[in-house]
Amino acid sequence: MVKFEEATARILKGVFVCRGCKSKIRAQSLKVSQGKIKCRSCKGRKLRPKRKK
Repeated sequence: MVKFEEATARILKGVFVCRGCKSKIRAQSLKVSQGKIKCRSCKGRKLRPKRKK
């Protein structure tokens, strides 16, 4: 399978995963690092970037 840079940027750029409930959230990385973004389901602020496979 061929990997396109545009496709990986669309899938992975700005996507974060909650460390508590594992739900995905699309947000700006600057706001996540400042702690302004909360998880919608568990209200946690611990987020990590989505892992590349």
